[in-house]
Amino acid sequence: MKLSDFDYYLPKELIAQYPLKKRDTSRLLVLNRKNSKIEHRLFKDIIEYFKKDDLLVLNDTKVLPARLQGSRITGGKVTILLLNQKTNLTFNALIKPSRVKVGEKIIFDNGKINGVITSRREITFNAKDIDTIYNLGTMPLPPYIKREVEDLDDVYYQTVYAKNKGAIASPTAGLHFTQELLKKIKSQGVNFAYATLHVSYATFKPVKDDDITQHKMEPEYFRIPENAIGLLEKTRQIKGRIFAVGTTTCRTLETYALGKKEGYTDLFIYPGHKFKMLNCLITNFHLPRTTLFMLVCAFAGQKLIRKAYQGAIDRKYRFYSYGDAMLII
Repeated sequence: MKLSDFDYYLPKELIAQYPLKKRDTSRLLVLNRKNSKIEHRLFKDIIEYFKKDDLLVLNDTKVLPARLQGSRITGGKVTILLLNQKTNLTFNALIKPSRVKVGEKIIFDNGKINGVITSRREITFNAKDIDTIYNLGTMPLPPYIKREVEDLDDVYYQTVYAKNKGAIASPTAGLHFTQELLKKIKSQGVNFAYATLHVSYATFKPVKDDDITQHKMEPEYFRIPENAIGLLEKTRQIKGRIFAVGTTTCRTLETYALGKKEGYTDLFIYPGHKFKMLNCLITNFHLPRTTLFMLVCAFAGQKLIRKAYQGAIDRKYRFYSYGDAMLII
């Protein structure tokens, strides 16, 4: 499979720059894999597609304020995206501009905190603790959102059930749920399970190999607690349906199917993958040529996904992180 097989054209004006004030009023494209039927609804209508004893699995990771703005000694601006803590106050990081050299000192908060670039993708801070460092940061909005981070992003770039800190990007399929909608779904006899996958660089690392099978996913930490495992096994036993909220939850469940319930996963799902755990997928609309787009193509088929995406474009759906949603059944 070639990388170009997963390309498509999206008008720039369809890339959502702001979230909707009411999360569950986003649009919902419902795609039926069995009969290829497409419906256009609102996200709050998703309640109509659940049945008693279905299991809704959500990723409860919480996004860290991982983007820091600093200055070089020369006065030039430096952007640091903290990927993960390596040891103590040393972090793996994406550093821009790339011309910043190893050994350079970076100044934060008017000199109250400093950092030293200790390798091409690493920075070490002289700070009191890790919280002091993250207090310097802002929400790591993706680069296709062409504006500065605002206070509203602290709320809307987190799911309402975010709990376990560790992500550098939001599991965006979950952004559409409100507490009220979750209560309504639960009242229908739907069970809930929470798993954690800390969304990291692996999720948005560009695919550069023309042969996509040569792409290597970077590992991301995940954990499925025992109560969630019990619900998963019970649902499978009674032949209920498992709904995965987002590609990160999907990858977590499929990793569990391979025999792991905690640790790091580098599972890359692309067409040809045989899904073992989930029956339905709730997801946003993804960038072309990405592992996320490849995953949904694997789940629903490239032809059907292309049809759905073109339909969404024709109807001017809002795309990407703050955009509209798709339910694949």
